[in-house]
Amino acid sequence: MITNEPILDTPHPSLTSSAAAKVRELIEAEGDPDLALRLAVRPGGCSGFSYEMYFDNTTDDDDIVTETDGVRLLVDPSSAPLVAGAKVDYRDQGLQGSGFAIDNPSQSRSCGCGQSFC
Repeated sequence: MITNEPILDTPHPSLTSSAAAKVRELIEAEGDPDLALRLAVRPGGCSGFSYEMYFDNTTDDDDIVTETDGVRLLVDPSSAPLVAGAKVDYRDQGLQGSGFAIDNPSQSRSCGCGQSFC
C-alpha cells in the first residue's frame, strides 16, 4: 500500500546503467550539461497516481538527488515515499518499441495503459 507518510531510511529511487546512458544521450542532444532527470508522482490516471519524468536544471534544497554513471535523478519530497526503491530502466526492445520503465516496489497495482499506479 502506498502512503504519503515520510519514509525514513528507505532506498532512494535510482537509474539503471542503461537508463543513465539513454538520459545522458538525450541531455547531450539538449546541449545543457546542467540538466538532470526529474521523477515525480502526480495524482491522476486510471489507478490513482501517474509518473512524470522530465529534464530539470533546478535542484531544490529538499530534493532527493541520486547519481548513476554521472547522470543525476531528482525526486521531490512529496513524491519520494511513492517511489522509494524504484528503478528507472531503459529498455530497447527493437520492433516492440523502446522506452523508459519504472520498477517500483511501492506499487501495488497498475492500470492496463501502464501509465498509472496505486
